[in-house]
Amino acid sequence: MASEKDAALAAVPNDNPTIFDKIIKKEIPSTVVYEDEKVLAFRDINPQAPTHVVIIPKVKDGLTGLSKAEERHVEILGCLLYAAKVIAKQEGLEDGYRIVINDGPSGCQSVYHIHVHLLGGRQMNWPPG
Repeated sequence: MASEKDAALAAVPNDNPTIFDKIIKKEIPSTVVYEDEKVLAFRDINPQAPTHVVIIPKVKDGLTGLSKAEERHVEILGCLLYAAKVIAKQEGLEDGYRIVINDGPSGCQSVYHIHVHLLGGRQMNWPPG
């Protein structure tokens, strides 16, 4: 299996449908931990911590990465972060957690559909890296 770095370097930044679009449409199975009218969250298939949840907007609206955010995306960005807080509580991460948004090839983004990683259940290190 290719590393995340290799996958990110091979990914082509565009607005085409992604694996996340298939997960939203229930065409690909996932372990959903949270869902509302705007957001879907599921367990990462390659977890980097005991708790590793991916949180995505159900409607991408051109928001392939954080660097593509425009003023019209403010609400969905807030919904993603609020969902992360709700999920962290639901997952019992009272001692803390980390939120990660990878952006672009150098940021190790491999899926061009904005998404937030919620990581917890262990002591995080600094600097992340």
